[in-house]
Parts: sequence; C-alpha cells; structure tokens
Amino acid sequence: MPFTFHTHSGQFCRHASGNLEDVVKQAVARKMLVLGLSEHVPRSRAQDLYPEEEGMTPTDLHTTFADYVAEARRLRAKYAGQIEIVIGAETEYITCASLAETKRLREQYGLDYIVGSLHHIDEMPLDFSQPLYADIVERFGGDRAAMFRRYFEQQYELLRALQPEVVGHFDLVRIFHPYDAGVADPLCASDEVRRLALRNIEYAIGYGAVFEINSRAWKKGLRDAYPQRDMLREILERGGRVTISDDSHGPDDVCMHYGRLLGYLREMGIDRLHYLSRGGDGDDDGDKDGARRARPCVLDNATEHEFWQANGIA
Repeated sequence: MPFTFHTHSGQFCRHASGNLEDVVKQAVARKMLVLGLSEHVPRSRAQDLYPEEEGMTPTDLHTTFADYVAEARRLRAKYAGQIEIVIGAETEYITCASLAETKRLREQYGLDYIVGSLHHIDEMPLDFSQPLYADIVERFGGDRAAMFRRYFEQQYELLRALQPEVVGHFDLVRIFHPYDAGVADPLCASDEVRRLALRNIEYAIGYGAVFEINSRAWKKGLRDAYPQRDMLREILERGGRVTISDDSHGPDDVCMHYGRLLGYLREMGIDRLHYLSRGGDGDDDGDKDGARRARPCVLDNATEHEFWQANGIA
C-alpha cells in the first residue's frame, strides 16, 4: 500500500540499520503516498537500556531523539514534492512516568502522531528476544493467561493515557508464543484475556484510533500480520479503522512482505484503509499547544491501488 506509519532507522535506533534518509529514498522509489517516521521515544532510566545500547546513557537517548526530530523535519522539507512525511514517535511504556514523559515529548517537539505500542510487561522486555520473553513467562509462574492479561491491562493504561493515533502491533504479546508446541493461545482459550482485549479494541475505536496491520509479524514467523486474524476480525466487526505498516527497521525493510499483506487484506475482506495526513500544512513547528496535526483520511478500493502494480505485486 502507498504508506506506512511505523518505521525505524539505524541512525537513531541501535537494533535497526541504515540512515533515515535512505528509508525516505526507498519509500519514494516504492511510490508511497505517505511515510510516517516513528523512532522510539527515549527511555530515562539506565536499567531500561538494552544490551545493544551498552556505553550509552539516558541522556544520550534524549539527544538522539532530538537529533531524529531535526533530521525528520529536514527530510520532510527536502522531499516535500515527492512524498508526504508525517513525523511521530513510538511509545515506550515501562512505568507510569514513561507515559507522562511521552506527553511532554509530544508537546515539546510538536509531533504529528504517536504509535501506541507496548514492549514491556511489568518493566520486563517483551519482544527483544525469545529468552527475555521466556523470563516473563517464568515471572508469571508459567501462567500464560496471567501474562496475557497483564499485557492487555497495561495496554489499556497506555491507550487511556495517550490516546495514540495509531495502535501499534495490537497483539504483540503473541510474538514468541510456542504455537508449534501445541501450547494453548490465551487469547483463544481464556475468556478473561479475550474480554480485556475486546475492551481495549472498543476503547481505541471510541476515541478514533487507527489500528495498524503490521507486516513485520511474518518476519517473526507468525501466521498472520499483527493483529492476528481473530483480533483483526473483532476490530473490523466493530467498525474499527485500519491502516498498514511495515514496521521497517531500515531501508531494506520498506514495504517488507507487502505482497503477502495484499493477500491478507483480500482474505479479510478489507478494501478501505486509513492513513494520516497533515492536509498539506507546511508549518513544521507543530501546534503550540501540542494538539494533533496528522488526521485520518480514507483510501477506498485500496487493494486495487496502482501502488501494487508499480511494485510488481499482483
């Protein structure tokens, strides 16, 4: 599809690769309509740094984020005639202080939008590696339903506090679930887990969120994009708005698995997508009161868009 709202680069994220400008160039080459930039908000506690960030400090992360916003604004101006760029950030909810800090950062930098993603459960990294995921399972005494419940409880807190425009990888908690071992999926086996997930869906729909259909799940070996088809169906049946994202971690990931994504959209009967746009406003400073600048727009007949043919996708 001609957009993505979930992207990273090695220039500003240690587990990604390449420069941010190369991500933009690749999006232009792919004939994207809108590109959302969404580097991670900085973490402010030393204990929350990842092994890949050895030698860095929280101050370094804040400096890196400021550099990211400055570079994103430069690129928006440079490529204005070729692609619309909206500038956002992806959340890091580790403690309640993380949510308050994200609000401050949004106002400080006048960000166009927020991708609301949960990467931790009770301050423990969820998606960094399979061993760290296993540590969370152990923390809950092997009770995967309890772990999933906690994920959706904290996701609800994030949604309520920030009301992000884009809900990132809604069911990321499934990332390292051992499906091949025949272990029951709590979202299917636990009525309570399902109730919490549906509550979150309904809340996000209520304030106008857009749910991303995130193709990176296929890189992790999952059957479907995030959200998996059961949760995506619940979103659609309730009238939820959806977009698509590649969750790219460098220029080589731009439009990653979008051919497979087209098939998923058709299988799920999706032909209307939403995307964020600033509506042609050229002011780079953001609203002075931190109000949202990017707003959802509709793209009908999405699976027939010329983008697919231009990229050799049938």
